[in-house]
Amino acid sequence: MSITADLTRKFQSMYDTSETPRVFFAPGRINLIGEHTDYNGGHVFPASISYGTYALGRKRDDQKLRFYSMNFPETGIIEADLSDLAFDDSDNWANYPKGVILYLKEAGYEVLNGADILYFGNIPNGAGLSSSASIELATGVLITELFNLTLERIPMIQLGQKVENNYIGVNSGIMDQFAIGMGKKDHAILLDCQTLEYKYAPIALENHSIMIINTNKQRTLAGSKYNERRAQCEQALKDLQQGLSIGSLGELTIEEFEKHKHLIKDEINQRRAKHAVHENARTLEALEKLQQGDLERFGKLMNESHVSLRDDYEVTGLELDTIVQAAWDQDGALGARMTGAGFGGCAIAIVEKNKVDDFQEAVNSRYRDTVGFDATFYTAAIGDGAKELIEEEI
Repeated sequence: MSITADLTRKFQSMYDTSETPRVFFAPGRINLIGEHTDYNGGHVFPASISYGTYALGRKRDDQKLRFYSMNFPETGIIEADLSDLAFDDSDNWANYPKGVILYLKEAGYEVLNGADILYFGNIPNGAGLSSSASIELATGVLITELFNLTLERIPMIQLGQKVENNYIGVNSGIMDQFAIGMGKKDHAILLDCQTLEYKYAPIALENHSIMIINTNKQRTLAGSKYNERRAQCEQALKDLQQGLSIGSLGELTIEEFEKHKHLIKDEINQRRAKHAVHENARTLEALEKLQQGDLERFGKLMNESHVSLRDDYEVTGLELDTIVQAAWDQDGALGARMTGAGFGGCAIAIVEKNKVDDFQEAVNSRYRDTVGFDATFYTAAIGDGAKELIEEEI
């Protein structure tokens, strides 16, 4: 029995109907390289993955919206009305789809009826693989398809970011929604977060797998440290602007930065800026190497990225460093790095397919010995972006 058949049965029992709902899926994402570059005017290099959020829905005849998540069964069915979609703490996770529907209506799209929607996500919770953006895009494609709305994909992505920033109140960039909305099977995306210019890069993984390794450490520091790093980079940019006509750190080449870094008064801020500039250069080289099919050099760029995040940006921590170091030491691993904001969450590694089991066992053994608990391992394929699942995919 397929996952969607199970979800359809659950939908029918929760909403007491024999009607077959339409099925939509929005992936999660990993960022292969280019960490903490988005808000510094640089590039990121994400890919959508095979884990994500299923959304099953049908139109109603009235104005009522009903939301149910199999991930949060304790909240039961959460109800709202099209006439009142204001943020409400007591609506918990359902504020994400509510925000999407509200902003669609505010943008002039005709959502004239309510809907029954069931969600199921298999993205590990709190792992930093972007489950919230996945819910936003799953809702976006579901509502636009159910109500025959004509909404281009990039405006939908921007609407998802607006929900995150203005409705939920999280000051995040556009990378998550973009990767989830524009993902392409067996490709990563080089994205300029300022201009939204993008290029697809083929990832030919015939003999390798992408492993996602969850530290199982909640990212308790990520929020406060994120804001601190952002402020440090802004100060570094101001210092550089005393002698350079630039609008962001992402505009600098490595050579230009090295020539002018003395303008940055504070040594810590200088290291933060160094990471932003060098990491941006790595994303551009990554595109080139993947286009050439040079997976080996790409793996080395991942390693260099982690070293920079550890030493210059200081956002890794014991758990991530232990996993990544253990991964580097394994036969058959091309590269490994932390992914996401840091201070917990996940690392990723590119590993030879026939060595995945040995890799997992060795890395977890060292991790358990060092931190006292297990990591969780996932093998991810790189899949398409958010879409309706048609018959053969169900």
